[in-house]
Amino acid sequence: MSRRTAFRDLETLREAGVPLQFDKTSGRYSITADYFLRPTNFSFDEALSIVALTSDLGAGTEAPFFGAARSAALKIQGALAADLRKEVQLLGRFISIRLNALDQLKGSEAVYARLVESLAERHVAQIRYQSLTEWEVIETKLRPYQLFFDRHAWYVIGRSSLHSGPRTFNVSRILNIELLDQKYSRPRGFNLERYLGNAWNIMRSSSPDEQVTIRFAKIVATNVSEVEWHKTQRLEWRADGSLDFHARVSGFSEIIWWILGYGEHAEVIRPAKLRKQVATRAENVCKIYARDDNQLPPRPGTGAGARVKQR
Repeated sequence: MSRRTAFRDLETLREAGVPLQFDKTSGRYSITADYFLRPTNFSFDEALSIVALTSDLGAGTEAPFFGAARSAALKIQGALAADLRKEVQLLGRFISIRLNALDQLKGSEAVYARLVESLAERHVAQIRYQSLTEWEVIETKLRPYQLFFDRHAWYVIGRSSLHSGPRTFNVSRILNIELLDQKYSRPRGFNLERYLGNAWNIMRSSSPDEQVTIRFAKIVATNVSEVEWHKTQRLEWRADGSLDFHARVSGFSEIIWWILGYGEHAEVIRPAKLRKQVATRAENVCKIYARDDNQLPPRPGTGAGARVKQR
């Protein structure tokens, strides 16, 4: 880290009441040996939530914060009263939390750290990025506004010089990052929710928002109704037990995959162009499965190349 960052962090520790001492011989700062975390009177529910959450989410992951949170929870657990600690550990074994598949940033830890430094020091970052929009490796100067984790992966939002405006980048697809001497200012009042608008997830569209209606068959209607999928959603039950899902969204690229996930149990009622796009995707899937056995690609190890190797 830079010298300025180090001294800023030292000042933050002092302001928080952490006693620091400087050793002239070694030229290093340290926390005095008699300083310890003040005892905290956790309730049973508080202690259990910390242990259950961090044990499952932090185990075996290298994603920022999750692993560190688990380590911190283990320290807190050790400071609990013996009877409370024993009860929490016992019950914690019977509680599990599972999330969607997680991008653990393997190989991108240095990129993540540089982005944090860029945000802290307000230095413009020069990045090389594997773009799935341009279908090529691009280079751009990035002014990071916000780092955020969403469902599967870490993203950074910032102004891209190549696109002359704000863009969202997947941290794992940043191939290289270099901090420049050039400084930048984060827009005053920037807000993640306001930036994403009514995007179904994280991909907002420059086109006007549109009202969509999807009809779900009775067999999945209750399942759909139990989740808040979008902040603008409105549910309308029908007499036959089916469900009309209404929402106002920005862009269709992400909601299409959600609709297709329900297969024949979901039907787009409006708008017509979304209905057509979903129908086209469904037709393409049908074409794949309509092929006969002679048209299927060879199984691994059974193609002509494999036979040559066997000889």
